[in-house]
Amino acid sequence: MPGTTLPPFPDDVRTHPLLIVDFELIKAGDREEIDRLWEAATTLGFWYLKNHGADQEVNDMFDVGAETLALPLEERLKFEQGDNGQSFGYKKVGAQAIDGTGKYLDNIEFINVSKDDALAYPRVVHLTYPSTINARMENTVAPYVRKSLDVTFVVLNIFNDKLGLPKGTLESMHAMDEHSACEVRCTRSPPVQDKEAMERAMLAAHTDFGSLTILHNRLGGLQVMPPGHDEWSYIRPIPGHAICNIADALSIFSGGILQSNIHRVVPPPGAQAGYERWSLVFFTRPTSSKVLRALVESSPIIADAVKKQPDKNFESGSTAAEWLARRVRNQRINNRRGPDTWAASRGTEHTPTAA
Repeated sequence: MPGTTLPPFPDDVRTHPLLIVDFELIKAGDREEIDRLWEAATTLGFWYLKNHGADQEVNDMFDVGAETLALPLEERLKFEQGDNGQSFGYKKVGAQAIDGTGKYLDNIEFINVSKDDALAYPRVVHLTYPSTINARMENTVAPYVRKSLDVTFVVLNIFNDKLGLPKGTLESMHAMDEHSACEVRCTRSPPVQDKEAMERAMLAAHTDFGSLTILHNRLGGLQVMPPGHDEWSYIRPIPGHAICNIADALSIFSGGILQSNIHRVVPPPGAQAGYERWSLVFFTRPTSSKVLRALVESSPIIADAVKKQPDKNFESGSTAAEWLARRVRNQRINNRRGPDTWAASRGTEHTPTAA
């Protein structure tokens, strides 16, 4: 549970290093730090973010998550996502397949709160939420959403300039006052003691569905498989540092210049496996009506990148809302009709069959 004294991340497991980006420096326009962010975003697509200024909001959101996931299961299930491709709401343990076989299911529960609902409260835009969320929507959830969006827009504007796009292009595709699938997620997974379970993913290998992900976690469990690698490596959690990553929409918009990399969640390593694993995530996603396609008409840099990758398709034919719904819907075990269902849940993964 949040606030518990936790054992350290072990030193005897394979990890992948990430660049550390200082948010205060990139916000101030520091060229060296901006170049470091750009290097991270265009290689692995993952980086640590320090000095993000959201520590209090993060701690408060962990408390909200703990309060909500402590509600009786019967109460939580009143807000279940369902099988139609909606992401907002509660997801119970075992609702998703973790690979194409359908043999094993996920081992994580979470509650997702829409950015639109948080900022419009008490008006309902998409969904109603458990009482524990409503009680702290205005003084905890909404401030965390705003803080996360502040970080997001600083990063988006840097990418916008680096990609040679007209000023404000990426920000306008993620307008705060338009409906989108941006959301806050609080997750919990149980302690793991079984050796077989230790070697199995708790959440399927995937790329993220939207534009930018900001993760706060206290225990290990996040793993990445960099392009050109065939083995998974842990990302070591660092106190006070968020872990950020590029997601599908930004990769497509940029013609593959920005890297959306495959990752998964497994049990924490070593002694950490004996503890509940909590995480807090903010997913930034484009305005729901935006079509996911490379912005070749707006940037010669992007047009050139697409031209150099004739084997890749940067015309998804999907809006942001359709892309998300397809991926969520086809991961749900109740919708499984065979291996093709899993294949239909894939995004920009460089290794689509990885588990």
